[in-house]
Amino acid sequence: MASSRDRVDTPTIYSRSIVAVATRIGLAGGMAEVETYGTGHVEKIADRAGLRVSYSQQAEDRTSAVAALTERIRTVEPVLARDGVQVRDRRLSVHDVWDRKRRSGTQANQSYQVRITDLGVLNDLVADLVVTEPATLDGPLWELTDRDEAVSQGQQEAVADGKRRAEGYMAALGRRLGPLLRIADGPFPPQPGQFMPAAMSLAADATRGPNIAELSLQPQLVTVIITCTMVWEITD
Repeated sequence: MASSRDRVDTPTIYSRSIVAVATRIGLAGGMAEVETYGTGHVEKIADRAGLRVSYSQQAEDRTSAVAALTERIRTVEPVLARDGVQVRDRRLSVHDVWDRKRRSGTQANQSYQVRITDLGVLNDLVADLVVTEPATLDGPLWELTDRDEAVSQGQQEAVADGKRRAEGYMAALGRRLGPLLRIADGPFPPQPGQFMPAAMSLAADATRGPNIAELSLQPQLVTVIITCTMVWEITD
């Protein structure tokens, strides 16, 4: 059995319900019912990734800060303009910088959300971005391009799990499980962002990026979790 140090955290995608192990038995209109929760877990290797990268420049005033940031971004846009890379969002923010109660200048920031649809270019992209000296570089966030197959498989597993739970309770009660009366998704839990930080302390010269291959940014497993609530009739 793998130890806790051997386990690797993987991104998790949740369906519109929350995992729960609970059963409720009651009466509805004189008919006995049992309510169970079913869960299905499906793991697939990611075939898409995301990155977040940002740049920052400070100056005495807003105009100078934005001008300096614009000049710096000139080296970034060509790096992102390649096949298999999509810029999903560009965002500019400008704000004052304070030293205690005294305004000390202005900071301008530009952030990017990038999607990598061709994982073959990921290492080169990260290496080239590191050379541009970003303020932050976060990723990759591993994703699935098409979740439909995984969701369908998870739904089947969730239904089978819920039925298995209901049958177990009927065996304990000495009763028989009747037909399925209702099935529904549960509440949708928040999905945590799962990023693997890219190292920013790697040495790089002006013409060659760091050896990103040593960071082992290989596609990871994405876990799709499907849960459902089922209500069954109880028969004698």
